[in-house]
Amino acid sequence: MPHPASAAGLHLIADLARGSRLDDLEWIERTLRDAAAAAAVKVLDVKLHPFGPGMGITGVALLAESHISIHTWPETGVAAVDIFVCGAGTNADAALTLIEERLTAVTTYRQAIPRLGSRAQSVS
Repeated sequence: MPHPASAAGLHLIADLARGSRLDDLEWIERTLRDAAAAAAVKVLDVKLHPFGPGMGITGVALLAESHISIHTWPETGVAAVDIFVCGAGTNADAALTLIEERLTAVTTYRQAIPRLGSRAQSVS
């Protein structure tokens, strides 16, 4: 999804179901890196924390343009994904599509939030 004309970024939040390889640390890291490439963003670093054999993983790809994070629950086949990208030419939807394909998962919830737009107001 391209950014709305009034927004400099897009924050895409998604819940995935029926996923596989959700406890595979190397697979999750490669998936985050490839999702960043699909979104046309630059990876600065990737940090992952596995919770043990057969357990979930929390991971984040720190991007020059923001972040992509994932939290997995292999025991239920569920993953929560957060993709926030900024800048012309970035594509959060392409990142989500790649993550769905790699994890053989389906999106059960998706919300796209325009960020950093000219209409953004600070809340105090």
